[in-house]
Amino acid sequence: MTIASIKRGYHVIKTVLHFGLDDLILKNKSPWYFKLIRASFFWLRNRHKDKGPAERLKLAMQELGPVYIKLGQMLSTRRDLLDDEWAYQLAMLQDRVPPFDSALARSAIEAELGASIETYFDHFDDTPLASASISQVHTATLKSNGKEVVLKVLRPNVEGMINADLALMVQAANLLEKLLGEGNRLRPAEVIDDYRTTILGELNLKLEALNAIKLRNNFLDSDALYVPYIYEEHSYQRLMVMERIYGIPVSDTEQLRAQGTNFKLLAERGVELFFTQVFRDNFFHADMHPGNIFISTENPDNPHYIGLDCGIMGTLTEVDKRYLAENFLAFFNRDYHRIAQLYIESGWVSENTDVLAFEQAVKVVCEPMFNKPLDEISFGHVLLELFRTARRFDIVVQPQLVLLEKTLLYIEGLGRQLYPQLDLWQTAKPFLENWMSEQVGPKAMLKKAKTNAPYWADMLPELPELIYDNLKVGRKLLGTQQQMLDKYLRYQQKSHKSNYLLITSAVLLICGTILINQNDTLWPAYISIASGVILWIAGWRSRPKNRKF
Repeated sequence: MTIASIKRGYHVIKTVLHFGLDDLILKNKSPWYFKLIRASFFWLRNRHKDKGPAERLKLAMQELGPVYIKLGQMLSTRRDLLDDEWAYQLAMLQDRVPPFDSALARSAIEAELGASIETYFDHFDDTPLASASISQVHTATLKSNGKEVVLKVLRPNVEGMINADLALMVQAANLLEKLLGEGNRLRPAEVIDDYRTTILGELNLKLEALNAIKLRNNFLDSDALYVPYIYEEHSYQRLMVMERIYGIPVSDTEQLRAQGTNFKLLAERGVELFFTQVFRDNFFHADMHPGNIFISTENPDNPHYIGLDCGIMGTLTEVDKRYLAENFLAFFNRDYHRIAQLYIESGWVSENTDVLAFEQAVKVVCEPMFNKPLDEISFGHVLLELFRTARRFDIVVQPQLVLLEKTLLYIEGLGRQLYPQLDLWQTAKPFLENWMSEQVGPKAMLKKAKTNAPYWADMLPELPELIYDNLKVGRKLLGTQQQMLDKYLRYQQKSHKSNYLLITSAVLLICGTILINQNDTLWPAYISIASGVILWIAGWRSRPKNRKF
């Protein structure tokens, strides 16, 4: 353990005690070493007793810095784990940190380029356009074509800081897991493991660049979404260069209203974008919070979204997509029994689950919502409640579905913020019905035939030879089977004959023995015994020698 990690550990313990987070652990759950730590830092006590526990956690994460702030932001979307008050407080965390020295930014950029900034760019602005916990953005002009670009560069030593904090988080999560026991809903070790995957993915800007290129290609001809052009030749693990865009932040509704934006169309397009990414492309932006979304200014009556920051993307298996589509449609049809059955058919329910109790729990979640008009129902919250219900039955919700549920909550909340009358169901239902018909109807069969046509065309010249070879193999197998059958029948015949002789022999020997005991004329007894012996010898010699056929 390094001096730096010891110092960081001390700072974390100090912050936890200062904000009274140790009070969140029940006294009967505290092990001796936990009590020893508190006694060792007796001068550090809860200085915020006037605030609730959720607010104290938010303040502590703010104090601990960027890595903990991002953890809090992620937790705020996990409504399947946290109560509303906790989620609300953590959602207020802001990822705003002071910019780092522009000389360090220049040095980091040039290290990735392997050349000076002036080799490729003009008008590099030392004042950052934006600054966050992991990266910083500067503007410039590309020498090769005169286009305006932004350069996103990671903070110096950010990897070391994040890895050190993650190591502490893992230790704390494992301790909490032991303290809270198996039945706890929070599952801290699982949460930190998910967070590790997410935040380490954000440290690779080359991966983000490739994600952005793929998403851009999926929507090249779209009126709904624009993804800025990525200059892949200038993008590396710690540097990404992309086209500079101008737009209005989606959260700035006043400016959007001032330019005459068509809010209804914009909200409906947000829903269509979500379902298109999930079901058509199976590649969806999983970090669509307002800071990553802008609205174009070119045509307010026909507005489109501008998507940034593709560090976190989600994909689903075919089983997951089918489950979700059927789940949505079951909800449109108000069939909660089918919703429960979908969990079972997807194989997520363990053998020990009380299926009838699970169906009843789903009914409790769904029925109150069925009494509302469709345009007042939030499917994001329905999905959230279903996931919470699943956890009560020890059904582990797949991480990719949690990502999707978080994204749906963003999209739905954003859509209704832009246009409160948005009917998510009316917008989504035709899309889902069409997708389902393409998966299981005549369209699906035709699509599969078209997909496999090139393979079949390649195989067609070989078809006669394959048929001939298979017929030969079949004939050989039939001949072998016939031989085996003949051997089996011969074995059975010999077996039956031998058994018959042995049984008859036994009867004759028994009869001979009885006659001798009656002290009557002995010659019939001798004949019976002699015949029995002869038949026994014949039966023994006629038995089958082996059972191979």
